[in-house]
Amino acid sequence: MPGPADFCVSETLRTGLAVTVRALKPGDREKVERAVRELDRESIYTRLFTYRTQLTEAGLERIMRFDPDTEVVLLVTIGQGVLETVIGSGRYVVLPAEGSVRSAEIAFVVEEDYHGQGVAGRLLRHLAAVARAQGIARFEATVLPKNKAMLAVFERSGLPMEKRIADGEVHVALAL
Repeated sequence: MPGPADFCVSETLRTGLAVTVRALKPGDREKVERAVRELDRESIYTRLFTYRTQLTEAGLERIMRFDPDTEVVLLVTIGQGVLETVIGSGRYVVLPAEGSVRSAEIAFVVEEDYHGQGVAGRLLRHLAAVARAQGIARFEATVLPKNKAMLAVFERSGLPMEKRIADGEVHVALAL
């Protein structure tokens, strides 16, 4: 399996649309900025738990700069070259170790026009494979209860799952 920085696979969505699932690269800044700018207000809320009207420079910098030793970011794109468009992304961040179990927090965002086509499920599957290779044993996620689509992705993943509700949020743990 290629390392996280070199990850790149071509796949076909349920609708027959060809996509590329690949690692975030430094040259993706403009594509990522465009993708986030075009997100629906509700998509931003379900991902960040807050409404935002624009992507700040600091926010874009946080997306683009990450520590490859503790974070993995995969994009789902359509098209190629200058026509390549980001339609989804997934990221995990390794959490401080609790005993011998290594965990990572995972999060996704998928452009609204591509919901229900298996984008988040594919990202989860690929991120899980990368995480296993890096010795990560568990994914954790915090999801709003109204984000039933993301909860369904976790439930359909085939990964052993634990759920608990606290403070108006659903906390999910997936065994890898």
